[in-house]
Amino acid sequence: MALGQRLEIRQGQSLVLTPQLQQAIKLLQLSNIELAEYCEQELERNPLLERDEREGQAESERETPEPQDTGAEGLDSALAREDFSKAEDMDASAEDKYDGSEAPTPAAPLTDWSTVRNGQRFEGDEDALESSISANLTLKDHLEAQLALAALTPDKRLIGLALIDAVDEAGYLRADLEEMAERLGTARAAVEEVLRVLQGFDPVGVAARDLAECLSLQLKAKDRLDPAMATLLTRLDLVARRENAALSAICGVDAEDVADMIAEIRGLTPKPGLAFGGEPVQPVIPDVFVRESNDGAWQIELNSETLPRLLVNSRYYAKVSSGARDKDSKAYLTECLNTANWLVKSLDQRARTILKVASEIVRQQDGFLTYGVRHLRPLNLRTVADAIQMHESTVSRVTSNKYIATPRGVFELKYFFTASIQSVNGAEAHSAEAVRDRIREMIERESGRDILSDDRIVALLTADGVNIARRTVAKYREAMRIPSSLERKRSKYSDSAAAELR
Repeated sequence: MALGQRLEIRQGQSLVLTPQLQQAIKLLQLSNIELAEYCEQELERNPLLERDEREGQAESERETPEPQDTGAEGLDSALAREDFSKAEDMDASAEDKYDGSEAPTPAAPLTDWSTVRNGQRFEGDEDALESSISANLTLKDHLEAQLALAALTPDKRLIGLALIDAVDEAGYLRADLEEMAERLGTARAAVEEVLRVLQGFDPVGVAARDLAECLSLQLKAKDRLDPAMATLLTRLDLVARRENAALSAICGVDAEDVADMIAEIRGLTPKPGLAFGGEPVQPVIPDVFVRESNDGAWQIELNSETLPRLLVNSRYYAKVSSGARDKDSKAYLTECLNTANWLVKSLDQRARTILKVASEIVRQQDGFLTYGVRHLRPLNLRTVADAIQMHESTVSRVTSNKYIATPRGVFELKYFFTASIQSVNGAEAHSAEAVRDRIREMIERESGRDILSDDRIVALLTADGVNIARRTVAKYREAMRIPSSLERKRSKYSDSAAAELR
């Protein structure tokens, strides 16, 4: 077969992601905190951008420069295209591909984001968020202050500082002593000697290498570390499984003493370092507010305080551009103007897209808002994307790191996307989150003698019209950190036995 060259002309369509379009897509998935940081960087970088301080002025009264042709008109259509996400492997992640069989429904009426009322808040104490911030004194600061008062030589003080750096927020030492001794150029015995000094610091149990050592340090401080208790700490796995008979044989004590020792262990602190503050906790600030109006309808409003207010200073541009003489200066100013115009438009589009997606989610999940988690409907990205005529990956980015404040609490937008579990009789499918809530309630209502196995839970759910497999029940139960029926039975038996002994 002969090989030859030939020239062909093919026609096709593709979307080229310009840097500005990439920026618009990036803004969609940023949280409100990340967006604020990004806008601060742009304000420092672009001299034509400035903050809009006129919060009380109507939108129609604000002077807005006429944007130049920056290609921004393609943003709306690009977000709805099915192929734009393929250009740079921007498809929605696998965790967002939920199962569901609901047909697309018409989009709900939308609220104009520019009419958001400033300072809109639900009733409640605004200081509640501030009270959740951790204390200023960190565990590291507390340990270093005690190390400064310890009677140690300078070389051992350096070892102590290295050990403190290896203590995590829970108070545990996360370092290998042999590697640390080699890195510091000293003997392992010297590191162990300093470690024993650190383990005498406050809080009691700090700098332990595992849970057993942490508990033993606390028991030793209380003068309760007898041989039987020391043996018990070596078999914490049996304690977790509540195998008191095996513990009684290993420790050489009777069942009553084992119960007393376990009760004493429960009164200890497994993570002593958590009593001190770490990095400041970032409070969750909702991006959208949902509240019920007088006529029973749900009102969806953007949180105006999370929306960056940026303006393009066209007067400053006209002033400096008239004085620009060389080509590079004019090109720089033109680039700054185009970037500023595009950023303002992208922020506007981001706000409208978030409101559009949130409105459709509220319309789909109005039963949850009215009656609770039992009425959460199965929902996937495609259903919302088809209803608002956008691509699934756009909906995925909009719902990432975005929170909605409802009368039932603050939830991430992704919370409302749950897998569907089919009904036994072919009726409407059940939400996986609603089924998990049913399983949790069944187990909470167990009596001391009637412990529900996974098979029994399957039978009860099937009788209630939920077609679910046993492995799914086990998976949901483990995700909620609920022990198996055997472990729950041992726990209730142990608690009742301890009560009888008292």
